[in-house]
Amino acid sequence: MWKKFAKEASSRKINFSAFKFFHAGIITPPHTQTLFNSAYPLMDSHRIGVLSAQKHNLGRSHFAQSPNTLSLRSYASVAEAIASTDDADSDLSGSEEIQELIDQISKESDCITGSSLSSFNKQPKKMVAGMGSGKYYMLKRRQIKMETEAWEQAAKEYQELLTDMCEQKLAPNLPYVKSLFLGWFEPLRDSITKDQETCRENNRLTHAPYIDKLPADMMAVITMHKLVGLLMTNAGEVGSVRVVQAACQIGEAIENEARIHRFLESTKKKKNLTDDKLEGASDPKEQEKLRKKVTNLIKKQKLQQVRGILKGQDDSKPWGQEAHVKIGCRLIQLLTETAYIQPPVDQLGDSPLDVRPAFVHCLKNVAKEAQKSRRYGVIECDPLVLKGIEKTARHMVIPYMPMLVPPLNWTGYDQGAYLFLPSYVMRTHGARQQREAVRRTPKSQLEPVFEVLDTLGNTKWRVNKRLLGVIDRMWASGGCLAGLVDREDVPLPEELDTEDEAEIRKWKWKVKAVKKENSERHSQRCDVELKLAVARKMKDEEGFYYPHNLDFRGRAYPMHPYLNHLGSDLCRGILEFAEGRPLGKSGLRWLKIHLANLYAGGVDKLSYEGRVAFTENHLDDIFDSADRPLEGKRWWLGAEDPFQCLAACINVAEAMRSSSPETNISHIPVHMDGSCNGLQHYAALGRDKLGAAAVNLVGGDKPADVYSGIAARVLEIMQNDAKKDPATNPAALHAKILIDQVDRKLVKQTVMTSVYGVTYIGARDQIKKRLKERDAIADDTALFAAACYTAKTTLTALEEMFEAARSIMNWLGECAKVIAAENRPVRWTTPLGLPVVQPYRILGRHLIKTSLQILALQRETDKVMAKRQRTAFPPNFVHSLDGSHMMMTAVACKKEGLNFAGVHDSYWTHACDVDEMNRILREKFVELYERPILENLLESFQKSFPKLNFPPLPERGDFDLREVLDSPYFFN
Repeated sequence: MWKKFAKEASSRKINFSAFKFFHAGIITPPHTQTLFNSAYPLMDSHRIGVLSAQKHNLGRSHFAQSPNTLSLRSYASVAEAIASTDDADSDLSGSEEIQELIDQISKESDCITGSSLSSFNKQPKKMVAGMGSGKYYMLKRRQIKMETEAWEQAAKEYQELLTDMCEQKLAPNLPYVKSLFLGWFEPLRDSITKDQETCRENNRLTHAPYIDKLPADMMAVITMHKLVGLLMTNAGEVGSVRVVQAACQIGEAIENEARIHRFLESTKKKKNLTDDKLEGASDPKEQEKLRKKVTNLIKKQKLQQVRGILKGQDDSKPWGQEAHVKIGCRLIQLLTETAYIQPPVDQLGDSPLDVRPAFVHCLKNVAKEAQKSRRYGVIECDPLVLKGIEKTARHMVIPYMPMLVPPLNWTGYDQGAYLFLPSYVMRTHGARQQREAVRRTPKSQLEPVFEVLDTLGNTKWRVNKRLLGVIDRMWASGGCLAGLVDREDVPLPEELDTEDEAEIRKWKWKVKAVKKENSERHSQRCDVELKLAVARKMKDEEGFYYPHNLDFRGRAYPMHPYLNHLGSDLCRGILEFAEGRPLGKSGLRWLKIHLANLYAGGVDKLSYEGRVAFTENHLDDIFDSADRPLEGKRWWLGAEDPFQCLAACINVAEAMRSSSPETNISHIPVHMDGSCNGLQHYAALGRDKLGAAAVNLVGGDKPADVYSGIAARVLEIMQNDAKKDPATNPAALHAKILIDQVDRKLVKQTVMTSVYGVTYIGARDQIKKRLKERDAIADDTALFAAACYTAKTTLTALEEMFEAARSIMNWLGECAKVIAAENRPVRWTTPLGLPVVQPYRILGRHLIKTSLQILALQRETDKVMAKRQRTAFPPNFVHSLDGSHMMMTAVACKKEGLNFAGVHDSYWTHACDVDEMNRILREKFVELYERPILENLLESFQKSFPKLNFPPLPERGDFDLREVLDSPYFFN
């Protein structure tokens, strides 16, 4: 989004039809506006005055001026706002301009709510985004400040703390992480300032073009927060992060903030701007020629041509990964040189001060599976930095927070979602062809996809304060309940007083295992702290929103990374719909079913009536859980999803104790989940009767459990094998050992991942892990052999039950093989019009010299990864179909007035609306698969590659798709 600023500023034609009026009581809905709407002028009405058509020589009549009418400019995007600052004869600085904007919102909010406007009092209260207009503009003002001032406020806070310390000659009592940052801030800021001065004198340094793009204090804050954040959450090894990863993230954060900073500071007169841009021409004669041309064009009012010339002189192109690592490495280097740490005074005793670097740059050998070990540059932090940091993660700056107002509607690849923060409709992870495919797609084709993302982004959430209070108490007491990680480390084994090498070797393995466990616990504790930090920040908000974007397959994800409904049971328990709706009779029933589903443990496999009965039989436990979650019997802790179960207990208790349960207001999202959803899509594609019955596409008295079905078939095969002679059939021995081990849990993961093309080796490892958890077979060699046998048997059972699915998988794989053999990626278009390009290419290495070390950046080459293109295509294609089904359901639910949230194959709505959502999702599934999906795919392949021979479509069965409409457990 930001890289388009200057381009749009220099190329966009002024659209005077976009000028709007703000009249008391007349407000354009936010869904038809974007960042700067009619209530967001960049200058107040007194400064603008009347917009004169003669002044602009456009031959139109003047705008009328009235006491109750403000003549304001409306902007469709930040880019247009920048274009306006270039065109306007204003001397305001960017930050002053934003302040003017915010002040104006306040004035207009007062204007709306004030009693002085009698015409307004005669009219009903105007609503914007489901709330009063005054509240909406107040929240939008806060959202702008939140997005644009997070780093600046952090820098300002450290500066104020330093000033207070100097004045009072006292060290403030600060949280651990803040005290660390405060100690590092001033030396790092001063070092960056000095480096900026050096680079002005010697601009040949690799990082020189970027070091001056932000004030030194903001660069210091971003560097500290980003690096410590990575060290906290690195899944590989807590307290250590690869230089290239850290440099890329710090560099990208600097670029994003620099673009915001540049926007806020970029209010110059057009003449000055023109002069500055033209100074980019190196040849003086060429400069003069351009100046004359621009001057003549300005005289003739040919502004579009002027912008065309300035566009060519623009220097605000995206920095790119190479620039990110150069500036990132330099900032990391400065931090390692200036940041120190020492133990607390009470730990030193009589020993001298132990001052040491907080961060160390070193080289490490890192071994990857099936690859030789390679040497990487890493940044490691001192153990004292890690100590206690997990307890104060809440003081980290967290970008991309949930929004206080509905996100901007998506209108393009980089236009939508957050007001200022860079937002992209797809997470391409650097895949150039996928990015270009989306950019080239006509907007009209992508409208259905944009509509879905807008629908998901407009679902309003809030924090369940009661749940958060319980979780805070549990966390303060040490965690280790309801899936919360233990807040204490495992103590290291005591050193041995022996010289026995075998014992020493065992001890070393134990130490290694304990350190690994503690590292994982630390990472999990930091994760919980970050989630809770967001919850605490948002708990007093009436509601908030999650902007969504897509992965390359078309699955939707919230852009905020920590506390969202795609997260763990902790996140889902904390979040609920902001809007409450009366349960109604059907809603109360679905709430009881939902509670039973969350308790699980086999209960979720009962019929709906059985699940309702389970809840009603446990009402005393539910009331006790709701009233005394930590002091009572703690029945809810036995649930598979304990926090969500507790939230449901509280809601059920409130309803059942009410004099009228059906009128009780519920905010709980009730989930409807697909039954092994990938296999449901394959069964529909292949019209497979046997497969359809196994995954609930056909109705029944209770839900069919595909995992139990496969386990039963595996047991049957093993029982037959066990009867054979072990001397002639080695499988007989394994079968006799394993017969008592076969159950649903043993095969579940393999069945789930079969739709994703799990290999024999993958299945073997999954089953080996399950067997090891049970300590079923002590000897490692025997365990390996048993896992091999079980994996083969499970895959055989799968092929028997889902023959049509296997044939479609094979056909998709063969098509991908044909395409990849031509060194081309597999590409297709989803039923909703989203272009998909598989990103798997062989990566090359590109060496970059930085101030810290020489880095090897990975770059896409022209050669595709043929094997990966083939194996990844079947699961990616099915994911694009389940994404399409969710999208179709989301839009239809919105049209029916339902609140909707989706987690891939799990659809959520209010309890009272579950019946309606169930009808819609079944109708949309049938509508999706009544299309000739495989025929269209083959046709697109043949059209793209007319000279290639593709295998014929697989044979399909005669399953009637419309049976899905009457299947109660299709989604349940």
